[in-house]
Amino acid sequence: MTPSRLSLGRRILNFRQKYGRGLGVAYYRDRVRQRILATAPVDCGADKSCEIHVLTSASDWLNLVWTLKSFYFYSGRKYSLCIHDDGTLGSDETSVLKEQFPGARLVSRIESDRTLEAALAPYPRCLEFRRSNPLSPKVFDFVHYLDAPRLLLVDSDVLFFREPAELLRRIDDRAYKLNTVNTDVGNGYTVEPEAVKRLLNLEMPRRFNSGLGLIHRESMRLDWIEEFLGLPGIIGHFWRIEQTIYALSSARFGVELLPDEYTVRIERGIDGKPCRHYVGAIRHLMYGEGIRQLVRQRFLALQGTATEVSASV
Repeated sequence: MTPSRLSLGRRILNFRQKYGRGLGVAYYRDRVRQRILATAPVDCGADKSCEIHVLTSASDWLNLVWTLKSFYFYSGRKYSLCIHDDGTLGSDETSVLKEQFPGARLVSRIESDRTLEAALAPYPRCLEFRRSNPLSPKVFDFVHYLDAPRLLLVDSDVLFFREPAELLRRIDDRAYKLNTVNTDVGNGYTVEPEAVKRLLNLEMPRRFNSGLGLIHRESMRLDWIEEFLGLPGIIGHFWRIEQTIYALSSARFGVELLPDEYTVRIERGIDGKPCRHYVGAIRHLMYGEGIRQLVRQRFLALQGTATEVSASV
């Protein structure tokens, strides 16, 4: 292939990657998405009854800002926040996250590797899994660094459009002793529920999704996880395994799925629901639908600006 044809091919590929989902998606992803950084910092960290833990990277930290700011705004809560670096965040991204969420704890991958190597030493399967799986910090680091009795799981592809009332009710109810998460489009596990029933006498919840939900600290026991990691074939698809471990732990501890309005859906449309989990297959809708809807709701304007906050101090 001649250099000119190669260059043309690259330009076509770049065009398709940027505009393949439509001009609207590209506009909200590449132009509007940055505007969240001009809004006021979030005052979080005061409420230790529950703590939000998130894992982020160089590729999704900006989406995470939308996730967290939309949650804090529409929930009205001030749950404490801990942000975990997957090892790819640069100093610039880290600085911006600290500016946007000044009350949050940020845990670097260097720090967590050192700490969790020691903490998991008595559990060889857990240690090997954390060393080999990029999403394993969601299982181990979240609970190790948890500074509250309850953990709120929130992936960086979730947006909130109004108060998630039932989720908040379950979090705030001190007598509520079940793990509760959104329902997936299907069973995204690395083990078959029938095999789990036969080997461990556990009934796995159907369509458990670990992208959004309440997890109790005592449900994520390392001795349980060490046992689960011994199940035949459990070391499978890299993102399904952390979800599988959460589902197994929840099955043993006690679990209840969130109502249908929180369920992961592939089709278009927010339809008045409080939030939406924009999983990989529909990530483009996070921009062309979700961020677009928040802009229409005047979310950015209602947030206030960093300049206004500085002027009032």
